Amino acid sequence: MSETRHASLGISDEKVLEMYRWMLLARRVDERMWLLNRAGKIPFVISCQGQEAAQVGAALALDKDIDYLLPYYRDLGLVMPFGMTAKDLMLSAFAKAEDPNSGGRQMPGHFGKKASRIVTGSSPVTTQVPHAVGFALAAKMEKKQLVSFVTLGEGSSNQGDFHEGLNFAGVHKLPVITMVQNNKYAISVPQEKQLGCVNVSDRAQGYGMPGFTIDGNDPLAVYQTVKEARERALNGEGPTLIETVGYRLTPHSSDDDDMTYREKQEVEEARKKDGLLTFGAYLRETGVLSEELENQMEEEIKQIVNEATDYAEHAKDPEPESALLHVYAD
Repeated sequence: MSETRHASLGISDEKVLEMYRWMLLARRVDERMWLLNRAGKIPFVISCQGQEAAQVGAALALDKDIDYLLPYYRDLGLVMPFGMTAKDLMLSAFAKAEDPNSGGRQMPGHFGKKASRIVTGSSPVTTQVPHAVGFALAAKMEKKQLVSFVTLGEGSSNQGDFHEGLNFAGVHKLPVITMVQNNKYAISVPQEKQLGCVNVSDRAQGYGMPGFTIDGNDPLAVYQTVKEARERALNGEGPTLIETVGYRLTPHSSDDDDMTYREKQEVEEARKKDGLLTFGAYLRETGVLSEELENQMEEEIKQIVNEATDYAEHAKDPEPESALLHVYAD
C-alpha cells in the first residue's frame, strides 16, 4: 500500500484522528448552541461551521504549553484544543457566573482563559492583531522560544489595526503568525467588494514577510503551513501571514438572514467541500477511521455536549452587583 498523505508529512494516524475528533467536537458544540438559541435558551450564536479544519489544523501545529493564542470570535476549533472545554463554552453561552471567559459579562465568542494562554478579545474587530504583536515583541525581548498566533476574518484584514500590527511585526522580525480565515463574507459584504488584490496574502510582501494562501478545508495543509511558520519564527526569521480560504456555512450570526445577500445554491455547493466531510472521507479511504471508531467518537462527543449543556443551564447566574467588578481598582 502506498504511503498516505499525512504519513508523507510526518503526521501519525493518531494525530489525524485527534484532528478529526476536535473538528467533530467543535461542530457538535456549535450545532447545539444553534438549537439552544432557537429554543430561546441562549441569546446569541456566532458560528465556526465551515472553518473547523483550518482552526484545528493550526491549533495542533502550535505548542499549547508555551505559545499564546489570540483568537477571533469563530474560533471554537482553535480554543478547544488549547484548553477551553465544552463546559466553559456553554457557561459563556448561558452567561453564567462560572464562565471562565468573562463571568457572563461578554457575548459568546469573546474567548479568554489565562491558564491556557488564550488572550481575551474585545468587541471591535482586529484589536487582537496589535496585541499579538505585543506578545511577540515581549517574547523577543525576553528571549523566550515561543510564538503568538492570531486569527481574524478577511473583513478584519481591511482594518487599520491589521496594517499597523503586521507592519510593526515585519520591521522588528517578531515571532507572530497571523492567520486570516477567509470565509468569503464580511457579514454581508463579499470578498470582491473588500479587497483590491486577489488574495489577502498578497499584502505580506508590503510588510516584508512570507505570505501563503491555502485551502482552509484541508487541515493537513494548514497544519504543515503553520508548523513551518512556527519553525521560522523560532529561528529568528520573523512573522508569517497565512490566508486559509473556506466558506462560512451559517449566517453571520443568529441575528442575521444570509439569504438577503447570497443564494441558497451557493451555500449548498460550499457544503460539499466542508472540511469535516472531506477530511472524514479521506480518513475512511485511508483506513484510519472505521465506522465503529466514528460511532464511538460521536457517542463520546454527544455525552460531552449533553453534560456541558445540562451543567451550564443549571449553573448559578451572576449576582447583579458583580457587573461592577473589574471596572475600577479596589
